[in-house]
Amino acid sequence: MGARMGNQTSYRLGIVGFGNMGGAILSGALSGGILSPDSVQVYDVDAKARERAQALGANVMDDDAGVCEQSDIILIAVKPQQLSLALEQCGSGIAGKAVLSIVAGVGSTRIRERVQGDIRLLRLLPNTPALVGAGAFALCSDNDFHDGELRWASRLFASLGTVELLPEYQLDAVCGLSGGGPAYAAMFIEALADGGVRQGLARPVALRLAAQTCFGTAKLILERGMHPADLKDMVTSPAGTTIEGCAVLEDKAFRSAVIDAVSAAAERSAQL
Repeated sequence: MGARMGNQTSYRLGIVGFGNMGGAILSGALSGGILSPDSVQVYDVDAKARERAQALGANVMDDDAGVCEQSDIILIAVKPQQLSLALEQCGSGIAGKAVLSIVAGVGSTRIRERVQGDIRLLRLLPNTPALVGAGAFALCSDNDFHDGELRWASRLFASLGTVELLPEYQLDAVCGLSGGGPAYAAMFIEALADGGVRQGLARPVALRLAAQTCFGTAKLILERGMHPADLKDMVTSPAGTTIEGCAVLEDKAFRSAVIDAVSAAAERSAQL
């Protein structure tokens, strides 16, 4: 079970599947001092993934069952199509453990049906900016983690970005918004840079300006608590250049298109 470290409880973490997100979570937890490398067990079917885990100091196990047997909390970080096989290979060692799942589109009921024995389960949805410590995590409030386990999990993911605790029925909406949001934002940054290139800027310059503009705007909204409309009004002078651009975006139904994109992605998540 978890060991005491000062005023905090430290749990041995097992990671089943060590792709980009599993690696990002471990890196962030190590950097934030939430985990020590020797308290982490990892297995992935890919040899290169196991090498990455070993380079971080984690204990690389021979299989998923070994990960579960040597850990208090298990992070399931495989692709949806690999989930059934991974849970089967976890065997009975996962029974009675606290399980974190970042597997998109697979609800709690389906996960419990595929596990050998009873588990305590917390579903969550991360997003790719977690790779640089700027992720958005939705943790499912419909969980049966013990209080200490939930506090520990919240600290773990807060070390990689922002954490929201939401009921499971809202996770499809989160999937459409922050799950797909990096793709929408990347498309906007690319389009913004394209506009600069069209007006004569060199591609690298246009891309840096576009990305930094979006980063700085998000930072203003988050750190100063500004409403997006107020920030827009700060930039749009009467009869100025920016309001001309805003008028074009309104004419092209920019905001409506983004709203529809989030809705379409959320609906697809629910279908899965």
